[in-house]
Amino acid sequence: MLEENNEDQAGEALKPAEETAVAFEHVQFSYEPGKPVIQDFSLTVPSGKKVALVGATGCGKTTIVNLLMRFYDIDSGRIRINSQDIQKVGRGSLRHNIAIVLQDTVLFSNTVEENLKYGNADATREQLEKAAEMSRCEEMIRNLPEGYDTVLTGSGENISQGQRQLLAIARAFVADPRILILDEATSNVDTRTEKAIQDAMQMVMRDRTSIVIAHRLPTIRDSDLSVVMDRGRIVESGAHDDLLARKGKYYELYMRQYAGYAT
Repeated sequence: MLEENNEDQAGEALKPAEETAVAFEHVQFSYEPGKPVIQDFSLTVPSGKKVALVGATGCGKTTIVNLLMRFYDIDSGRIRINSQDIQKVGRGSLRHNIAIVLQDTVLFSNTVEENLKYGNADATREQLEKAAEMSRCEEMIRNLPEGYDTVLTGSGENISQGQRQLLAIARAFVADPRILILDEATSNVDTRTEKAIQDAMQMVMRDRTSIVIAHRLPTIRDSDLSVVMDRGRIVESGAHDDLLARKGKYYELYMRQYAGYAT
């Protein structure tokens, strides 16, 4: 049997608040000593706003999310949620207030209902149905053999990738987190499903503090702020149209990946 070190769950609870802002202050981090992955990273995500992290593979986007979730602890600097330093917040309390929707959706061999209730075990059927409606998967669930009682096999192998992603978004609605993290890639799905996923993502992010790991730049044009990362640093930031007009790093990424895509 493999032995795993249990995470330290000690720490204070995340304080309740009507608004939730996230601030990274001069954050430094290395997976290996002497090889910095994040360097002097400072960023504020205002309450209720959507900030997109942009950059080539390996630039540090996912690491920033891992640090916010305290899967790793920073080397120096500070990450705050409102006035609280997250290093003082217990991991359980911290993660209870954050929901993540990933490109590679994690579902369990259980019913649709139990999968949706993963982040909120006390959710009612009415809440589940509302979440399904908001996330554009109401019809899909209704068409399953047993509806909400349909058992998903092998982490959801009996439904399509697009359907799994819509269920993950519905699960985020059910959890009703203060902070939402989205890996918004929609590769390997048809155009109609991609549109449904994008619409559902916009709905779940509405008025919620959101961080998006951006892969497809045209999909984040409505972000309040796009932050371009390179080798663990912020090299450029601004709104989509402003960044394109500057013809800097963001423009280069956009043209390299989406030349010919209407802006």
